[in-house]
Amino acid sequence: MNTSLLFQDPAAFATPLLAIFAVDIATGKDDTPSPALLSTSDAIAHAAAPWLASGEFKAALGETLLLHSPNNIKPERLLIIGLGKAKSFSVHDVRKGAGVAVRFAKPRGIFDLAIAFPEDKALADEHLETLPCDRAARAIAEGALIANFDIDIYRSDRKDQAIRQVTVLANEKDSKSQAEIQHGVDEGVILGNAQNFARSLVNEPGNVLTPTELGKRTAAMAATYGLQCEVHSIDKILELKMGALAAVTQGSSEPPALIVMRYEPPVLPPADSPVLALVGKGITFDTGGISIKPAEHMDKMKYDMAGAAAMIGAMQAIAQLKPNVRVMSIVCSCENMPDGKAFKPGDVITAMSGKTIEILNTDAEGRLVLADGLHYAKTLGATHLINAATLTGAIGIALGMLNAGLFSNDDETTQHFLDIYPTAGEKFWRMPCTDDYREQIKSSIADIMNTGGSRYGGAITAAMFLKEFAGETPWIHLDIAGTAWIDDNKPWQSKGPSGVAVRSITEWVRSYSG
Repeated sequence: MNTSLLFQDPAAFATPLLAIFAVDIATGKDDTPSPALLSTSDAIAHAAAPWLASGEFKAALGETLLLHSPNNIKPERLLIIGLGKAKSFSVHDVRKGAGVAVRFAKPRGIFDLAIAFPEDKALADEHLETLPCDRAARAIAEGALIANFDIDIYRSDRKDQAIRQVTVLANEKDSKSQAEIQHGVDEGVILGNAQNFARSLVNEPGNVLTPTELGKRTAAMAATYGLQCEVHSIDKILELKMGALAAVTQGSSEPPALIVMRYEPPVLPPADSPVLALVGKGITFDTGGISIKPAEHMDKMKYDMAGAAAMIGAMQAIAQLKPNVRVMSIVCSCENMPDGKAFKPGDVITAMSGKTIEILNTDAEGRLVLADGLHYAKTLGATHLINAATLTGAIGIALGMLNAGLFSNDDETTQHFLDIYPTAGEKFWRMPCTDDYREQIKSSIADIMNTGGSRYGGAITAAMFLKEFAGETPWIHLDIAGTAWIDDNKPWQSKGPSGVAVRSITEWVRSYSG
């Protein structure tokens, strides 16, 4: 999808569909909705006025009102999109609104549309401090690109409904604001494409996206965007004594992949500057191994590499945004399969760090591959660690499908992450990860067990396991199991892989840029 920006009155732009945003400016809980356009165009206001006054449209988030052949403006159709209450409005609603515009156009065969940049000065008695130019522009580009993604690429009767052109129209004369809007659109395109790349990886079936294929696609991306990339297989894994990763992969006929990406900023920071490591769980298909999963919903387990995909997508964005900080990414990828050679409950394995692990459940394999990935990152010089993984079903039980879990051993590192929410807009909730939980993973025959001694606090005990391998290095663990896959279509985004954490990880990295 091509995304462009023009500075002109949206009413004078010829397009098959012009999307314009509206908010409800009613303030009382029980007040009658009062929709108001986020536009200063008199022509658009006159075209929409009778319909806004009718009470038919209330400007609820995602609500739409379509006007055909509106009077005295050039667009063939005018699509008014609600963004909810003005008093609680945020830039993240703009992202959703842009997605609604694209999702509305796609099934109607409209492949070229325009989106009017929201103007807070259109509201006489309201000033939307939550609508800075650059963030709103970025949100429009991100929302449009994310909405253009669909999962049906293997259907033989698939109709190509991809939007080809989105034009952002900003009725803005101030040169400083124009520069901010252009900067925002440019960043939004980079991040939207990176998130979609991650989603495309997660969407691939396990027979297509093997660990080897994941390595190939990552290397191709790295070559395109100027990242250093190495892809190793079992010989290197054994040479490094990655006993945890080797144990998980031994039941599969598919060879594993150890993927190492590096980003060096154009101007190298001082030698004592942070070195950030992004570590991703890349289980391209997870049967559970000997502790095999139930058949129901096992097809979804192709998504068990969503943490790796988030890191790969983030590295694509980082390569283009060029923050002034050193970054590496370690992806440990393999399949978890039941086989005569597969690792078993009761086995004791030795991780790269030298810690011994008693295996209680082979379906707790993601933490094993991450254990070696985290330790390897430290040996390569990482000073700060972040990992992402579809690690536990327990996180969905704890937080539902709206927030992903965040665990950490360091408050300052966590605050860097939490501070980027206004920009990234993804939801994470910090969970406890204190030493008093360690008792639950103590083993009687090895250093630690790979699951807790009971079913309680499963997401926490998984995080405590990873904490053992982060050690004293500042570390964040993102458990995205509940949010990496969307089960139902939304007005602004298709069902399927969400690409969660790409934007947040990228912003976390940028927060360390000198």
